[in-house]
Amino acid sequence: MTTTTGVPARAGTDVRNINVSQCVAESLRLEMERDDRVVVFGEDVGLQGGVFGSTRGLQKAFGRDRVRDTPISEMAFTGAAVGLAMEGYRPVVEIMFVDFIGVCLEQVYNAAAKIRYMTGGRVGMPMVIKTAGGCIGSAAQHSQCLWGTFAHLPGLQVVAPSSPYDSKGLMAAAVRSDDPVVFIEHKGLLLQKAGTFTHGAQVPRESYTVPLGQASVVRPGSDLTLVTISATVGESLHAAEELAGEGVDVEVIDLRSVVPLDLDTVCASVARTGRLLVVDEDYLGFGLSGEVVTGVIERLGTRALSQVARHGTPDVPVPAALSLEQAVVPRRASIAQAVRDMGRAS
Repeated sequence: MTTTTGVPARAGTDVRNINVSQCVAESLRLEMERDDRVVVFGEDVGLQGGVFGSTRGLQKAFGRDRVRDTPISEMAFTGAAVGLAMEGYRPVVEIMFVDFIGVCLEQVYNAAAKIRYMTGGRVGMPMVIKTAGGCIGSAAQHSQCLWGTFAHLPGLQVVAPSSPYDSKGLMAAAVRSDDPVVFIEHKGLLLQKAGTFTHGAQVPRESYTVPLGQASVVRPGSDLTLVTISATVGESLHAAEELAGEGVDVEVIDLRSVVPLDLDTVCASVARTGRLLVVDEDYLGFGLSGEVVTGVIERLGTRALSQVARHGTPDVPVPAALSLEQAVVPRRASIAQAVRDMGRAS
């Protein structure tokens, strides 16, 4: 049995109030214990344990051969990971910030994404590209999400968890996948304690997986379907609670992954509510929000929806000033207002 948050309802499960980065590190440790083909490398992943602590303790536990600090040479160590994956290893490569992935993008979209297809499935690519995205007041070059960019490139799975529970379970599923996974952690969530989350706060000690491509209804509702991912899940839940006081019952769906995209769960909800709002911290143009809206319309037809809207980051570089970032990036106040605007337009 599962709850509406997608978290298994198991009596007596040992849970802790740890932060998201600890959940990721714990998941990697358990996967490395389970499978000695799992290796981790990147900048500062060893002695420092990652800039956010999401690989902390792994080098001490498994040694420098399996957890290796690299030079600042993303093209080189990402390419090395591609070669290791071709030889049967399961490398986890950390690119410190998703904004830096452009320097090794050729290895990501021309090598990792295509080799399994080009070899007719004879050569596997079980590789995780682990990176941090999201807006935290760090200006245009350090405040991007970019999951829409990777979703556009065939051959990659793209994951963006919103909670401690999902961060641990989705990482385990990513490591076990035989296809390459771009795993985008949100910078604003990594150091947040589980007890402060509106959902997915209980994190078992034991290993578990959350299936890639399975969305979660984190808040049931009857008036409107709000679809989102990553940090804006929590922001949307806060907005939904505010709107409930105004008599608007919002259903919130956490996609969890962009590829695979769980349109079945979204369409089942929209078929009941008849109204769809997609909230995305990534850039609005040519991205996730347009894909979800179009996919729903193609499946259900226009008559099934009385209203459709999108609320995302406009197609401009994220401003350096925190006040300006807050003005352009979807957060609980603007999300609630987007729902109100839909109500006024109906």
